[in-house]
Amino acid sequence: MKLDEYVGGLGDDEAARRRQLAEEKSYEITEYLEDVERSIDESLQGDALFGSTAPGIFVGRSSYPDVSAGVLAPVSDPDRAAEFETGPHWYKRGYTIDDVFQSRTNLLNSAKRTNVHVADEWDGFTGVQREIAIADRPVDVELGLDGQPEIEMDLSVRDISTPTGPRATAEYADLGENPHVPKPVEYALSDDDWKAEGAMTYLYNRGLDVYQIENVLAAGALGETESRKLVPTRWSITAVDDTICEFLRGQIHNRPSVDRTAVWYNEYLGNRFWVILAPGDFEFELVELKAPGSVWNPAGRGYNVTSDYEGFEGRTSYASETAGAYYAAKLGALEELADRGRQAKVLIVRHVTPDYWGPAGVWQVRETVRNAFEEGEPGEAETLHDAVRELLDQWPVDLNTLRRNSELVAGVQASLADFDRR
Repeated sequence: MKLDEYVGGLGDDEAARRRQLAEEKSYEITEYLEDVERSIDESLQGDALFGSTAPGIFVGRSSYPDVSAGVLAPVSDPDRAAEFETGPHWYKRGYTIDDVFQSRTNLLNSAKRTNVHVADEWDGFTGVQREIAIADRPVDVELGLDGQPEIEMDLSVRDISTPTGPRATAEYADLGENPHVPKPVEYALSDDDWKAEGAMTYLYNRGLDVYQIENVLAAGALGETESRKLVPTRWSITAVDDTICEFLRGQIHNRPSVDRTAVWYNEYLGNRFWVILAPGDFEFELVELKAPGSVWNPAGRGYNVTSDYEGFEGRTSYASETAGAYYAAKLGALEELADRGRQAKVLIVRHVTPDYWGPAGVWQVRETVRNAFEEGEPGEAETLHDAVRELLDQWPVDLNTLRRNSELVAGVQASLADFDRR
């Protein structure tokens, strides 16, 4: 399908519906926090939370290496514990930002100050936390708390991890059942001399998604035993994405190129993604166009444009401009290329609209790019530069702005019509 036909066929009904939902949102979250506070009061028996079901853990980064490490357990609806944890199911069920916030505010983060150097420690609170993290399903647990929980949201400044809700200081944690641990995780855990990167790749190849691997890494359950450390959740998310990306990039390093330029579009949670694959050796770039009034440009008068790029040999430094979104988006693209056995130049343009009113975490970047390739036949163009020129009317900035901020767009020839087109 020609690119102009592809673009013309993109209906705006769903986008309009989502904008309406965003407008109606979202002062409801304040009321929901009040409901959570009532649920906590009803669920607590003295200073303990009995019979809860922990779907995961959260490791903070403040005061590293003495971090706040916690168990995430619901204060209500324990039978729905698995639904509250971040994963692909949120995208498949069409979660809104409200849904994300409500799921996470229902999880009480019961934490203790812990030194990250856990090595082979599996006793006490740390041991319970690690047992929960390596399990592939929620685990019944009893939590003893020191005082009343704090009822507020913890939002990531860089939108990497999913928000966390109420917090409490934990005195103890006891398992109510034996966790079910996948055999690949048991195998990786039992190997005393396996580097963490190799163990992550092994788990991915054995069918664990990155969300499960993130938990295992955060719990310090990978790597050489004496060197195992808790990894702050925000770091573990990007570390797993980056490690799996490096593995997949190696898989396509000597593969033939795609033979045509194709464009896919997908939109979710007020984020619009254009994914362009073009013939050539592997290159990757994420360009973000952040609208005034969106969560990351709330007071801006114009669009904030950021980008990160890597060539065929990869990066040697952190993608500081686009942060965790860079690695999440690259993972989605590399999974598609590895599945095809091809390499390509990859340009992803992310338009962050004002509808993105609250930071949901980079999982939505990963899942939107992953699912872009499932959205039917793509549009086609002769070259990457032709695709960029044809898509300009879909983007809120002009070509000259893009050329100043993008390695892959920099070579697109400008014309008089491109000046002051916005």
